[in-house]
Amino acid sequence: QVQLVESGGGLVQAGGSLRLSCAASGRTFSSYAMGWFRQAPGKEREFVAHISSSGYITYYADSVKGRFTISRDNAKNTVYLQMNSLKPEDTAVYYCAAVPLYKVVSTTPIARDYDYWGQGTQVTVSS
Repeated sequence: QVQLVESGGGLVQAGGSLRLSCAASGRTFSSYAMGWFRQAPGKEREFVAHISSSGYITYYADSVKGRFTISRDNAKNTVYLQMNSLKPEDTAVYYCAAVPLYKVVSTTPIARDYDYWGQGTQVTVSS
């Protein structure tokens, strides 16, 4: 198994930036592809970004493309989500998730594609 702990959330004004981190422990981090999802009150959990185990392949939701960047540092067992030009509609609890690299994930992942989840970190964007 792999344990995931998110950090870096907070309150920011519209147009601002935040960098989320997700630290992984347990089995070999580089054996997992990683994703970020978010869930706003009353809404379903939605895909934000995905990165392959090597870091060479990334996918983004259309709503964040060009504003958010996912990256990973396998030496530090950490995946990041750099969020720029934040909007009030980005307000949500953000979760990181992991899936073993042998499992196929589409270019439009859904939550059940991932096996392990963190507890989430709140991001609030004020207008």
